[in-house]
Amino acid sequence: MVLAQRCDTHAVVVGGVQVGGGAPVVVQSMTNTDTAAPEPTARQIVELAEAGSELVRITVNTAEAAAAVPEVVQRVRDAGSTVPVIGDFHFNGHKLLRQYPDCAVALAKYRINPGNVGRGSKRDAQFSEICRIAVDNAKPVRIGVNGGSLNQDLVTAKMEENTREGLGKNAEEVLNECMVISALQSAELALENGLREDQIILSCKTSVPVHLIAVYRELARKSRYPLHLGLTEAGLGVKGVAWSSAAMGVVLSEGIGDTIRVSLTPQPGGDRRQEVYAACELLQALGLRAFTPSITACPGCGRTTSTTFQELAEQVEAYVRQRMPEWRKRYVGVESLKLAVMGCVVNGPGESKAANIGISLPGTGEAPSCPVYIDGQKYKTLTGSPDELAKAFQAIIDEYVSSSYEERQTSSAGAAQAG
Repeated sequence: MVLAQRCDTHAVVVGGVQVGGGAPVVVQSMTNTDTAAPEPTARQIVELAEAGSELVRITVNTAEAAAAVPEVVQRVRDAGSTVPVIGDFHFNGHKLLRQYPDCAVALAKYRINPGNVGRGSKRDAQFSEICRIAVDNAKPVRIGVNGGSLNQDLVTAKMEENTREGLGKNAEEVLNECMVISALQSAELALENGLREDQIILSCKTSVPVHLIAVYRELARKSRYPLHLGLTEAGLGVKGVAWSSAAMGVVLSEGIGDTIRVSLTPQPGGDRRQEVYAACELLQALGLRAFTPSITACPGCGRTTSTTFQELAEQVEAYVRQRMPEWRKRYVGVESLKLAVMGCVVNGPGESKAANIGISLPGTGEAPSCPVYIDGQKYKTLTGSPDELAKAFQAIIDEYVSSSYEERQTSSAGAAQAG
């Protein structure tokens, strides 16, 4: 079965990247630098974009951050990246966008959280002000509702209604309902303030996979706005990837979702690009996009007591990621390349033959030779140390890429939505 996205959503263009309207699902990420420091922020934006992020969001929370945004964007452009830069606003966005008009112009989109844009009578006024600034600057907005920062007036009213009318909903069901109501009511208010339907993206993020599935099914049923998917506060490492995949994989398989972020908690000093790699792998696993060559590698068992195949698989993955920014710009279709690094004779030759390029390393007690297969045919046998094997196998990959994929007529990096 080939999965496809809904085509009945509005098409919203964010800095040249189409979101919705049947376009491929767009990957986005967010920096964790201090936006008031332009150099490290711009550097991380470029790194995220080269890793596969097609939209990058930055925090704009202080006057210093807002003042730095134009320089951040200019540094990104000077580095040769065309990735759209999005501003994330909470509490004081209406003031910052009005006081720093160059910031409003430089950003490709504004993200507004209706739960914390203001309280009481100020909420609608301050939300409306951001919408009018977006209209004045012809910018789209994402109305991003979060389970952890819902409009408490709405929550209280719905809880009381549930009790008064004996509706029998539990607290989680009421909160999910409030998220959808908040998103849709905020979209109506945005329209009243002059935004067009093709300038609005919605999201309703929660940290529980089953809740996310329920909320987005309801949101998709009740609206035609493009939807941004993400399990907020997904967590660290394996847990964050597994929970995000469990939630988003279900709704994506139903054609729901137009842009995604995997919100991983990084290790201190960790690589922010991990959330991009996870999002790309999720879409590639579902057959919705192709971002980078896929690498098949066996999990290991008692037949693979050496670590050679693990080391080689790790080196090959790192090498492919290192080369992909250049390959993506230079070669058409290189994202579809399939590689295999296998650890013994049981599945090694078969999986290697099924890949474009595969290597079957010797397991425990097997002869110390490593047959390499190209497009199903044995190409040569490699021997040597792990480092020698890695260099020889990487050279074979380079040769295959340069001889098998057509070179682009232009080196422009603007084709953000390949695959």
